[in-house]
Amino acid sequence: MPQKIVPPPEPPEEAYPQSDLYRIRHSLAHIMAQAVLEKFPGAKIAIGPPVRHGFYYDFDLPRPIKEEDLKDIEARMREIIAEDHPFVRRVVSPEEARDLFKDQPYKLELIEDILNRGTDEYGNPLPPGETPILTTYRHGPFEDLCRGPHVERTGQINPKAFKLLSIAGAYWRGDENNPMLTRIYGTAWHTEEELQQYLRWREEAQRRDHRRLGRELGLFYFAPEEIGPGIPLFTPKGEIIRHLMESFVREVQTRYGYQHVWTAHIVKETLYERSGHLANYAEFMFPPMVDGNDRYRLKPMNCPSHMTLYKKMGKHSYRELPLRFAEFATLYRYEKKGELQGLTRVRALTQDDAHIFCTPEQIEEEFLLALKIIQEVLNRYRFTDYRVRLSLRGQGEKYIQDEEKWRQAEAALRAALDAAGLDYFEAEGEAAFYGPKADFLAQDVLGREWQLSTIQVDFIMPARLGLTYIGPDGKEHTPVVLHRAVTGTTERFLGILIEHYAGAFPVWLAPVQAVVIPITDAQAAYAHEVASKLREAGLRVEVDDRAETMQYRIRQAQLQKVPYMLIVGKREVAQGTVSLRLRSGENLGAMSLEAFLQKAREDIEAGV
Repeated sequence: MPQKIVPPPEPPEEAYPQSDLYRIRHSLAHIMAQAVLEKFPGAKIAIGPPVRHGFYYDFDLPRPIKEEDLKDIEARMREIIAEDHPFVRRVVSPEEARDLFKDQPYKLELIEDILNRGTDEYGNPLPPGETPILTTYRHGPFEDLCRGPHVERTGQINPKAFKLLSIAGAYWRGDENNPMLTRIYGTAWHTEEELQQYLRWREEAQRRDHRRLGRELGLFYFAPEEIGPGIPLFTPKGEIIRHLMESFVREVQTRYGYQHVWTAHIVKETLYERSGHLANYAEFMFPPMVDGNDRYRLKPMNCPSHMTLYKKMGKHSYRELPLRFAEFATLYRYEKKGELQGLTRVRALTQDDAHIFCTPEQIEEEFLLALKIIQEVLNRYRFTDYRVRLSLRGQGEKYIQDEEKWRQAEAALRAALDAAGLDYFEAEGEAAFYGPKADFLAQDVLGREWQLSTIQVDFIMPARLGLTYIGPDGKEHTPVVLHRAVTGTTERFLGILIEHYAGAFPVWLAPVQAVVIPITDAQAAYAHEVASKLREAGLRVEVDDRAETMQYRIRQAQLQKVPYMLIVGKREVAQGTVSLRLRSGENLGAMSLEAFLQKAREDIEAGV
């Protein structure tokens, strides 16, 4: 595993809005808006928030913006910084605000939302009990609808520590039915050194982008016009990796007492009414399919199907529990087009899903067992740096209202986390609508944090769907269900892995583990003989005997990130050997086939 390449340190997410970096970036968003309006006098401005690593602003421009425009805007921003304008806050009346932004339709819409819907200037709900007020911040000639905070003066910003980065399209308010706006992204830091560190990190992240590497390595494609947006197509190489990933988790789960089941891709809508999904999750479901009086939905999650299977298997005794169902099921979720992102945000996804039916007394033991599986799997992929988030209810109607069951579930999950000796932090508003969960957030080689595994405690849905078991007292009781995923979804996890490894998968996971390259046509027959023997030994091998130079074929194998290149010439044919080169460029020289196989087996076992 290469050494981590990380961006400069950021404040913790919960402390970010109070940080000076937030103020610097927020102020630069306003300064950029001023510079854009000066360059494009007819432009309309939307929102310009600070985000992690930087800031952006959305504009409705009179013409498409070009990369060279960014240089002009950036230069003007530095002039505004040097002018050292103070940032001045003021409270304005609705009438003043409407008059101030009479030529800015997006701001006028936000003003009405603040007054009538209780949102902030970005359209987000205000904290409960907070009274809506209209405030602006002004620096020099530019005034914007804003709650702040900002730096005191533009001159406090380091003009050498920011840069405009890119241009993208963004629907107004993320709704594809709204106008497409131009979003300009920038980054800002305290020092020029931090900026350069971030730019190096960003360049490495772009080099590892799974969308580009997926095409170059021939793993997957998208065909939005023919198949639909967010629905990936996997090549034979991509499918090999999927199969290896899923087979590994399946083997581990089987070893730990899980049973694998299968449930269909469509489900009657009435089941989701009873489970609570239709009321709480409908916006992420595809529209219904109608068959007479019945309405069907493409399955967006497995839990109601698994719970129905539990019921159909007959009466259950406490002696049967825990009962552990697992399934690699393709699910369908209606993600917005503007939020689709390669493999990491798709509409067709395959989840390594499991549901454990147990008694309340078994929760802690089953949590610890699920934790062992998660740790074994993440370690295999070399994700060893992770933390645990206890995701709890927040405010709002998206959570099923059953105070006693929520209290039971949260207490049980805390006890399980404490029994496991895990350090964890709490996050309100991140729970599933039916129960709290423990989310495992792992860092990749770029220091980015991804939510991978999750374990959820559910006291609510089993009761809604009428699940029971006969207890030692001879009476019916409702089981608790633990919802558990190890890698989340195959597609998203593969996207993360491609970037984590920069496409150079460990030997056990590489779709092609070795390429045999004959120096001339005279060694082609021997090359195919070598490949055949290696395949018999269980390796995934190709022969490249194209009419190209040897160096070209070696270079192509390196570009495809193939772990081993086996060169065969006259000497290798005569001696019954191969000459081994690694994708790193290292030449290990001639060795017997058995010696090579031994090395490959050791590398596979070590996970390198």
